[in-house]
Amino acid sequence: MSIQSRALLVHLFTATGAIFAMLAMLAAVDQEWDLMFVWLVVAFFVDGIDGPLARKYDVKTNAPQFDGVLLDLIIDYLTYVFIPAFALFKSGLMDGWSGWVTIIIITFASAMYFCDTRMKTKDNSFSGFPGCWNMLVLVLFALTPPWWVSLILVTFLAVTMFAPLKFVHPVRTERWRSFTLPMALAWTFFAGWAAWVDFHPESWAHWGLVITSLYLLFAGVAQQFLYERGAQG
Repeated sequence: MSIQSRALLVHLFTATGAIFAMLAMLAAVDQEWDLMFVWLVVAFFVDGIDGPLARKYDVKTNAPQFDGVLLDLIIDYLTYVFIPAFALFKSGLMDGWSGWVTIIIITFASAMYFCDTRMKTKDNSFSGFPGCWNMLVLVLFALTPPWWVSLILVTFLAVTMFAPLKFVHPVRTERWRSFTLPMALAWTFFAGWAAWVDFHPESWAHWGLVITSLYLLFAGVAQQFLYERGAQG
């Protein structure tokens, strides 16, 4: 198989995320939240693999007829933003006016962030919270906190999308990658297991979700504090 054919297959692999997004949306409409999150976790796994494959086979050179970055952003908006926001609104976790405020904040802020040319830093981290609402909403489904806690979290993370704070990319951020990548894989496993058991309140996966989520959320900020600010001082 030629390098061009392999590069094209990477694009096709990325595009399967749209199929998983549709399957997740259909499950969400039927309020089958466990099945919805299973499909979103599958899409999350695909999204973690297609990037390294795209760089390995240099899709920009060997399959330039398709824009892999644009394709990835379209699918990410569906699976990271739109479907999770819909689920949070329809689930009852955010009741009344708080649900409306939440979906407006998530969809509007994420649309602006996804077209922000400053979203990546020099070390391939994200500048600002990268709109991973699928991860937050899954944790909210697992823990079922009071509505006001969810509203505070959503508002806080939306603000940090445009703040000068770093958030690690599990694959591309080299610093701590030997630890960050296993943490991201562990999060994927815990998320899939939590959804598989229909977010049973006594599932051990919830503790794993909390620990891995906190690491992925604050690792980039910790790197800024320990290395970059120290170097500036």
